Amino acid sequence: MSSPTRTSNRPVRGQGQWALGYREPLNPTERFKKDSDGLAVRQRIIDIYSKAGFDSIDPSDLRGRMRWMGLYTQRAQGIPGGKTAVLEPEELEDSYFMMRVRTDGGQLSGAQLRTIAGISADFGRDIADITDRQNVQLHWIRIEDVPEIWQRLESVGLQTTEACGDVPRGMLNCPLAGVARDEVLDASGVLAEVVEKYVGSPEFSNLPRKWKTSMSGCIDHCTEPELDDVSFVGVRNGDGEEGYDLWVGGGLSTNPMLAQRIGVFVRPEQVSEVWAGVTSIFRDYGYRRSRNHARMKFLMADWGPEKFRQVLQDEYLHAPLPDGPAAPPARHDERDHVGVTKQKDGTNALGFALRTGRISGSLLGQLADKAEELGTRGGRIRTTTQQKMLILDIPDERVEELVDWLAERDLQVRPSAFRRGTMACTGLEFCKLAIVETKNHAQDLYNELEKRLPDFDEPISINVNGCPNSCARFQTADIGFKGSMVRNAVGEMVGGFQVHLGGHLGTEAAFGRKFRGHKVTQDETADYCERVLRTYLERRDPGERFAAYVARADETWLI
Repeated sequence: MSSPTRTSNRPVRGQGQWALGYREPLNPTERFKKDSDGLAVRQRIIDIYSKAGFDSIDPSDLRGRMRWMGLYTQRAQGIPGGKTAVLEPEELEDSYFMMRVRTDGGQLSGAQLRTIAGISADFGRDIADITDRQNVQLHWIRIEDVPEIWQRLESVGLQTTEACGDVPRGMLNCPLAGVARDEVLDASGVLAEVVEKYVGSPEFSNLPRKWKTSMSGCIDHCTEPELDDVSFVGVRNGDGEEGYDLWVGGGLSTNPMLAQRIGVFVRPEQVSEVWAGVTSIFRDYGYRRSRNHARMKFLMADWGPEKFRQVLQDEYLHAPLPDGPAAPPARHDERDHVGVTKQKDGTNALGFALRTGRISGSLLGQLADKAEELGTRGGRIRTTTQQKMLILDIPDERVEELVDWLAERDLQVRPSAFRRGTMACTGLEFCKLAIVETKNHAQDLYNELEKRLPDFDEPISINVNGCPNSCARFQTADIGFKGSMVRNAVGEMVGGFQVHLGGHLGTEAAFGRKFRGHKVTQDETADYCERVLRTYLERRDPGERFAAYVARADETWLI
């Protein structure tokens, strides 16, 4: 039986892809973006909301467009994790905001860091978080204070524009870009060009979902390009020419996927155009029907790299790109640049571990002063994608002085394996999506493991996440904890975690193993980690890392 002939000229709804002719919004988020560009909310904040107060904010701005200016309402205090999926957004939110400051490439001057410190102290109850996207997040921000905060940030060249929302978010680069002795190339210039040209531009202010970018020549792949929507990974071609290997379609959350190589060689002068082309494909062909399906990784999974390359070249670049070599595998498993690293100019970079990214604004100010005092280039500070920080340009004779000064403030240049390897997302304290508390719990966890396993010196990553969305990348950790409600020994529902084991990136990258029904309560996490790690020490082969051990281990060794 033949199919009836279509007589309507209206496009098939499909996934709401603009390039196929369907532009009518298919969900509430697409509707509010069509009604008013997210960037337009800035002026309403300045002219109306900051003057009339929180209650004057239009709901579509409050829970939608304000993200385009780096603002999320934070979770009301005292609401337990079991209520997260039960209450409406307006019941979960407080009248305060989390503000995300863009620090593209993780690059900060002493003046910039001091400005952030002052904002934290004056407006944010002296709290700051260094994120695993190299940004700085502030909390307890009132809408009345936002215009002054923006003025302070902009006076030192910082912004919150498009730090959140369906836009090009903060872009990643190696914190040692330009100073590392062994980098393939310095991506700072091309990244700055893309930020200057496209961040805040209406051309890309309405993407299907968030858009994550990394550009780096680091041989350790410290920006974790496997997980970004678009990554430019430093390589040298057969002629010794420096350029980039293009990767597209990485992402975690509830459907983790690794980025795929497109197989092209991108010269530095082409990066801006190629980035715009890739981003345009996402804008035009990205799926807009379901928010859960609106990431580049799903389009890449359906298209594959060959079709993606063809569309990029034919429809957007209008020219072919040459084939290119694959980026070499990361040199080290640890990608955080913690420790003392010799720079190409003979001075040193000191990378140090915070307390799972949490720090006070006051201490940030002290770091800015110290970097300017000891650094040979006026104070250069960097953030990493592992919630760490670095101070650059320290002469040999001042290294131990700075190591000791940092240690006195519990900022560790030579941390334990547990302190170094533990990350945590924002968690129940401030996040409306969270189910469990994370920051303090993760700090208690690494402190406890330091006591129980004082001689453990193998690299080990322990990522603590408050919900399934993987802001702390639990699927790629040696031990990943995903927040959930769990029944304890007496049958009560309490905060706890589903466990993922043996995740890793790099050569033969894999997401962590999970075991049906295996969860631990928050009170059981230290006991569980100790048990699993002691078994690893007993059963590992010589030189075997934890992820490799997990891949071959019997399930009974891991639960």
